[in-house]
Amino acid sequence: MKALRFLIFSFLFMQMTVSFSQEAEVEEKPAAVTFAGSVDTYFRTNLNAPNKGEGFQAPATSFGNLPGFSLGMANIIATYEGEKVGFVADLVFGPRGEDAVFGSPLYGGGFAGSSQVVNQLYVYWALNDVVIITAGNFNTYLGYEVISPTGNFNYSTSYMFSYGPFSHTGVKADFALSENWGLMASVMNPTDMTEFNLFGSYTYGAQLSHSTDNGGTYLNFLYGDQDGKLTMENGPGFGNFSLGRTFQVDLTTGYNVTDAVFLGFNGTYNTSSAGQIRNGTSIVDATGDGAGFYGAAGYLQATTSDVFAIGARAEYFNVFNGGLEGVVGIDNTTGDGSVFAVTLSGNAKIAKNLTLIPEVRLDSMSENFFTNNDMDPSQSLASFLVAAVFSF
Repeated sequence: MKALRFLIFSFLFMQMTVSFSQEAEVEEKPAAVTFAGSVDTYFRTNLNAPNKGEGFQAPATSFGNLPGFSLGMANIIATYEGEKVGFVADLVFGPRGEDAVFGSPLYGGGFAGSSQVVNQLYVYWALNDVVIITAGNFNTYLGYEVISPTGNFNYSTSYMFSYGPFSHTGVKADFALSENWGLMASVMNPTDMTEFNLFGSYTYGAQLSHSTDNGGTYLNFLYGDQDGKLTMENGPGFGNFSLGRTFQVDLTTGYNVTDAVFLGFNGTYNTSSAGQIRNGTSIVDATGDGAGFYGAAGYLQATTSDVFAIGARAEYFNVFNGGLEGVVGIDNTTGDGSVFAVTLSGNAKIAKNLTLIPEVRLDSMSENFFTNNDMDPSQSLASFLVAAVFSF
């Protein structure tokens, strides 16, 4: 029945796109392929914890967490923007890039996949002034922060960004409802399964957006089976436990309050149902509540001159029922844990294309998670980094 519904949906989609193309067929004007990208590197040190050997400490967030002088990534983006169609090929190299595309090296097995450098790879088709269809691998629409350091004010990233999706592979449709309102709907592989669909299940996404000259607000949704075990009893998977279906709702907003001051906010809630446990060749319902995380972060940035700006991020992040392991300190009885993290960053423009980002960050856990300089358990970690980000 599911296969029949999928075939019917595919047929109707093909009929719709053919009809649109017949009505809006226009001779495509030649367009050039343009290139852009960035290169970044940084130095990082802990202020109250070891910086070497097995005692090295870092927040359990993505990127900007290596010791000493460290590499970020080289990012090369090729773009074709035609009158109706176009493509984006976004390639990443280096530690930050590898962390961003962790779901890509499936095709070659292990870490030999040829797609390990692909951050985004998609084509798009503007059916008319209202509808744009995009197919391929694209970065997530959820959250305030992005993978490229050129798109973030802070160099280190938040917990919500690190454990929300990074990328999706599938098809999405963007609808311009009016001058200020937009709607997106998508059908995608399981989250971060970027090369192909190993599990045979699908994830559905939606976004409602409102934008003005001063900023915008985005309400995002994601729902789907992330490991395929709900529909593939003897299919591929890791272990015998199914996550069940995952639901995430995410609100992102940011506005220029004045010409010099910007305020942003991100709130998210992610939960996976208790799912199922495989017992031999049969599947039985699991007991217990679902698990997941939620959080909120505020962003404040002030431009003090043409060459310098200062900004702060304050984030509260909570894990419940053991939703994420090894991310925050967890109470062994309840499986709950939380962290409050404050990050203060500066953006100094050394030249038109080069920005230095000095940053101080304090992570404070509800339970012991870190180790201090005396090698004793600790709830807090203070760290400093300075990054150099070049964009072109």
